[in-house]
Amino acid sequence: MPKIEPFEQYSEAYDQWFEKNPDAYQAELKLIRELLPDQPEVEGLEVGVGSGKFAAPLGINVGVEPSAQMAARAEKLGIRVVLGVAEDLPFPDASFDYVLLVTTICFVDDIEQTFAQSFRVLKPGGCIIVGCVDRESELGRHYAANRDKSRFYKEATFYSTPQVISYLQEAGFALHSIRQTLIPGAEKDAIRDGYGQGAFVGIKGVK
Repeated sequence: MPKIEPFEQYSEAYDQWFEKNPDAYQAELKLIRELLPDQPEVEGLEVGVGSGKFAAPLGINVGVEPSAQMAARAEKLGIRVVLGVAEDLPFPDASFDYVLLVTTICFVDDIEQTFAQSFRVLKPGGCIIVGCVDRESELGRHYAANRDKSRFYKEATFYSTPQVISYLQEAGFALHSIRQTLIPGAEKDAIRDGYGQGAFVGIKGVK
C-alpha cells in the first residue's frame, strides 16, 4: 500500500518545509537541473510528483502521485497529474525521454519494481534521475534515527547511494553521473561530483 496517509493529512505542512528551508530547496533544484537532459523539447515524467515543488520549476508537465491532496496542489501549478503508484505506472512503454524521482524511493513499497517501471516507460536512450537523502550522510542518519518523531518519515526506508546504484543497474540502467549537495562546511549551494560528502545525492542512469 502506498504510504500516503501523512501526505493526505499534512499536505500544507509538507509545502511549508520548502518555505522554511529555501537554501536547501534551491540547492536541490540546482543539482537536479544539472542532471536533466539539455536537448530541447524533451518530455519528462516525475514519479511521486507530490505538490509539484520540483516539477513546476523544472518544466515537467506530467506527474504520477498516489496522494489526491498532493496531486491537487500540483495541478494548481499546471501539472497534469495521474493518480497512481511508482510500481505500476499508467503509461505505455517508451513514453518519456526522462523520469525523475525526488525523495520518492524512500516511500515506495518496492524499489525494484519502481525502477523496472521507470525503465519500461522510458524511450531508448532515455534517462532516470533519482534525488534522495543518502542514508550514510549525517542528515540521513538523523532522519533514520528520528523516524518515529516525523509525520512524513515514520514509515520511510532510507537507502545508501551504493544501494540505489545497485538497484538501478539491476533494472538495466547504465550509470551516467552522480552529484551531491548540502555538503557540511561548503557553500550552501555547492554541488560536487560523486557522493559521500553531501546529504542530498542525484544519480542519473541511462536506458
